Amino acid sequence: QVQLVESGGGLVQAGGSLRLSCAASGRTFNTMGWFRQAPGKEREFVAYISWIGGGTYYADSLKGRFTISRDNARNTMYLQMNSVKPEDTAVYYCVAAPRNSERTRFETYTYWGQGTQVTVSS
Repeated sequence: QVQLVESGGGLVQAGGSLRLSCAASGRTFNTMGWFRQAPGKEREFVAYISWIGGGTYYADSLKGRFTISRDNARNTMYLQMNSVKPEDTAVYYCVAAPRNSERTRFETYTYWGQGTQVTVSS
């Protein structure tokens, strides 16, 4: 059974850092990513990473502050969040296995986790 389990969320002060993890089980994935959903807002793309062919891709607004990475030996993906802002407050979701090339759309992905809450205080 395929599972994606996020962890690492919590409360952090503005300007601080947080690292989210997504542990995958049941199979390995070429492409994994992160999305987030703030209260009262639509779910939005954060970043994705691919193993074959390499490469990472970020939402323009998050470049320079967030870094996506993965440890294939552990089948785990990470999201390092630096210089966080109150507007980064959201539930962060791990996703995997896109069905087509539209990798910035949540609906493209076959698997997703339950999410982890990140709250940034001002």
